[in-house]
Amino acid sequence: MNRFFVDRDQIVDNRIEILGKDVRHIKNVLRLKPKDQIEVICDGMTHICEIMELGSNNIPLLIVDSFEGKNEPLIDIVLYQGIAKGSKMDLIIQKATEIGISEIYPIITHRTVVKIKDRKKEQKKVERWQAIVEEASKQSKRDRLPMINDITSFNEMIDILKDQSNIIVPYEEEETFGLKEALKNIEEGKIHIIIGPEGGFEEEEVEMLKAINGKSVTLGPRILRTETAGLVVGSIVLYELGDLGVRL
Repeated sequence: MNRFFVDRDQIVDNRIEILGKDVRHIKNVLRLKPKDQIEVICDGMTHICEIMELGSNNIPLLIVDSFEGKNEPLIDIVLYQGIAKGSKMDLIIQKATEIGISEIYPIITHRTVVKIKDRKKEQKKVERWQAIVEEASKQSKRDRLPMINDITSFNEMIDILKDQSNIIVPYEEEETFGLKEALKNIEEGKIHIIIGPEGGFEEEEVEMLKAINGKSVTLGPRILRTETAGLVVGSIVLYELGDLGVRL
């Protein structure tokens, strides 16, 4: 069944109104008709809906069943990703959404190659990433849309993280402390994964993260690309904490 996401204000009593680009997709791409059913997701709730009619700018739906979704991870993982070049960042955001990351911060670090000085261009990038999140969420049957935050500087990230716990920093120069050890001492709350851009972190940046209780970890003897590292760490964290596979 095709899945769509809506805002809370699109739901009134037992009716939902589909708006925007989803109207064209339902009518012209999926070619659905009145009486056909779709899934509509809002704030973790799944609504099975029947198309009432196909309007020119909206599609009213009748809710026939509602239940709480069960597809979201049991833990919240926030990915702080050094912005990667070209289509790599799109790939990271798509796959992070698929595996179950809850929130993403695009980060500018000292070695970030991508330089965004125009506010309009920055906003267009964020809007593009939000669209990628929505499409990936539909495909992977997410019950909530992961949040894409505005592009954030390294120092702004430090301010965000300074009162947080569970900060994991994969670092190629770390040799003695691994991810498995870091996960043995996880506290209640969100898990924050910090990934550098192409070229990795400056040593000074890693020290700043350690100063706010970040745990520098090795991912083994092989160096992972920036578009690989966050997905590997996120998947391992989800597996180790019981989210990937059968839930008991």
